[in-house]
Amino acid sequence: MLKDEYIVCRNRLREGGIPDAGFEAVCIIEHATGCGRAAQIAHGDRAVTDAEKAVIDHITEERLKRFPLQYLLGTRQFFGFDFAVGEGVLIPRDDTEVAVGLCLDYLKDKGGAKAVDLCAGSGAIAVALSKLTAAEVTAVELSDKAFYFLEKNIKDNGTAVKAIKGDVFTCHSGFADASLDLIVSNPPYIKRGELPGLQAEVLHEPKMALDGGESGLDFYRAITRDWSRKLKNGGALVFELGEEQADDVARMMTAQGFVNIRCENDIGGTQRAIIGTMLRK
Repeated sequence: MLKDEYIVCRNRLREGGIPDAGFEAVCIIEHATGCGRAAQIAHGDRAVTDAEKAVIDHITEERLKRFPLQYLLGTRQFFGFDFAVGEGVLIPRDDTEVAVGLCLDYLKDKGGAKAVDLCAGSGAIAVALSKLTAAEVTAVELSDKAFYFLEKNIKDNGTAVKAIKGDVFTCHSGFADASLDLIVSNPPYIKRGELPGLQAEVLHEPKMALDGGESGLDFYRAITRDWSRKLKNGGALVFELGEEQADDVARMMTAQGFVNIRCENDIGGTQRAIIGTMLRK
């Protein structure tokens, strides 16, 4: 029965040291049976087929190996939209919604704006902006595996985002100067030396989406230096930030002519995103 499978799954996860074991058990059973939390409560006596039980057991086993739940379920919700995820693409985080919020504020009432999402990954930022604004959005991603999910999520969410496979360190040459209203990026920002100490689940995610170089600032430095001239006068640059990176990134932006620089905190009080507007004299 559903209720019995839930108890067994929850207890196995709990004994294996998985945080939020109850929530994850609900998600696993929903994935296997199609019964959401309410249905699991209302129809707890519903029989579980052998095929469904096999799926539950398999996902539970893999989760106990610290394989990310989102990869096992194949999906992650972001800003109310569903995104396909799997090995080779960074899992969208709630923290990234802070950067999207800054973009939405900037793009409000700007019809026909042109925006680019650099290091786009699954396309979470690009798709959300395309769904929620009138902007013409381009997404740039280098990884073959991530690009597969980027194109899939663009299509599955019914957007007109343009996907470009490119390296943000070099492909800026393909964009005209002063052609963009907004540049946004959630770049790799973990210090290289800190990667081995990351949570076990995070270590299953692609290193190239995490490794920000020795200082964690390589991508901020390159994007601010090489992409700023692609913005129109008054155009905006938005970054997601790692912890204690706000001051360094703000200095980089100031040096390139950005003004009205401000940060936005996440729910935990960490400076999680930054925005500045280009002012050319």
